[in-house]
Amino acid sequence: MMGIVFNLLQEVVTQGHGEDVWDELIDAAGVDGVYTSVGSYSDGEMTALVGATSEMLGLPPAAVLRWFGQQAMPLLAQRYPGFFQGHASARSFILSVNDIIHVEVRKLYAGTQCPYFPFSEQPDGSLRMDYRSPRRLCALAQGFTEGAGSYYGENIEFQHAQCIDKGDAACVFHIRWPQLAVA
Repeated sequence: MMGIVFNLLQEVVTQGHGEDVWDELIDAAGVDGVYTSVGSYSDGEMTALVGATSEMLGLPPAAVLRWFGQQAMPLLAQRYPGFFQGHASARSFILSVNDIIHVEVRKLYAGTQCPYFPFSEQPDGSLRMDYRSPRRLCALAQGFTEGAGSYYGENIEFQHAQCIDKGDAACVFHIRWPQLAVA
């Protein structure tokens, strides 16, 4: 996993809970805790940090990942404004993830393994988004999606219809923009 993700987690934790809590998480997770944005680190380190955060905050790991994704979106917009420019809505931004954002991420961070999101527009105006990644961080994808909605000032209804962590073959999300729903 790319160091930028670890950097974002550190920033989210320290903004929300303070530097001391980040230091405690590093100790509790048993990880080095020094991450460069262009470095590549084991998925196990993220799993350990999420687990330690879960224990410390008394939240399930999925809730930690979701919170992280929601809080990280404005930080991503500050660091990578080009990814957000040209998008007037969260829907447009979300639909650009595979073909624009992850392509650019791979240019910036060679060797990055990004998740893939097949999309399909639904007759009711909603969006079906599948999540494909061996990392099984679907809750983080949900948090990023909800964070994009907040960034663009939109109310998003997110349904995690199927989940590999609940025994389903894949993760399937249904995203709805109530103010844009087709009658």
